[in-house]
Amino acid sequence: MAEMLQLDFMRRALLAAVLVGMVAPVIGTFLVQRRLALLGDGIGHVALTGVALGFLTSTSPVATAAIVSALGAVLIELVRVRARTSGDIALALLFYGGIAGGVLLIGLAPGTTTATLTSYLFGSVSTVSSGDIVMVAVLAALVLGTVGYFGRELFVLCQDEEVARAHGLPVRLLSLIVAVTAALTVVLSMRVVGVLLVSALMVVPVAAAQQLSRSFRITLALAVAIGVASALGGLSTAYYADVAPGAAIVLLTLAVFTAAVAVGYLVRGVRGSARRTRGGEGAPDPGTMPQTEQGGVAP
Repeated sequence: MAEMLQLDFMRRALLAAVLVGMVAPVIGTFLVQRRLALLGDGIGHVALTGVALGFLTSTSPVATAAIVSALGAVLIELVRVRARTSGDIALALLFYGGIAGGVLLIGLAPGTTTATLTSYLFGSVSTVSSGDIVMVAVLAALVLGTVGYFGRELFVLCQDEEVARAHGLPVRLLSLIVAVTAALTVVLSMRVVGVLLVSALMVVPVAAAQQLSRSFRITLALAVAIGVASALGGLSTAYYADVAPGAAIVLLTLAVFTAAVAVGYLVRGVRGSARRTRGGEGAPDPGTMPQTEQGGVAP
């Protein structure tokens, strides 16, 4: 680790990895709860169009990717609600249109090569600049601030839209907030893991945390811890083993998920045996059921 910290580009890469590992599982928790786990993939393809547009106009690829991704996220939400198009069809439209637009525009942009496209598809931490770090930090603060401000409302929305409407919450606005924050998360993550792999860092840590806890807050905290540890561990592995950092991060996250599944299975087995020993086979332990005033599981 000390050897990596002596290199400027690795210090920038590690800082970016921490921010990505922290933010991606936060918004990913809400996406998983809403059964929109693949939304990050769709937005990632749209982000590629934004990156190409940045090169074509000689502006910041990250900034243009943020704008185009946010607009694409709003569009998919409007299509899903207004046109009553199912979520998978709307995501397919993003997949096809985003990747086609990105490839077309990157070919028209002067001074770009296939390597340029690859660095954004799969990540390239060695090219993370100080300007990229500033942009990533700003986007991370914006995403975390938004989630922190609307946290309770987003929790209710992700549990049940009908309940959210019954409580008078602006469901459409909250849905757009989730979509836009997901888009910004994709953009801030693409320099580390790439637009094709960013969805894994948004979803897999959450899936791993769900194997260990049923509480929303604990799941969120565990997912962030897994995301940060996987990002740092994968980046360190990539440095010493000379492999692609994005792939190393995702594979390490999948390994954590596999371990979490095994641990969760063992824990549930032990709890089940303890309940049967007490003579209440299959009955829940009333002392471990957090409840709200309505009797639901607390966040």
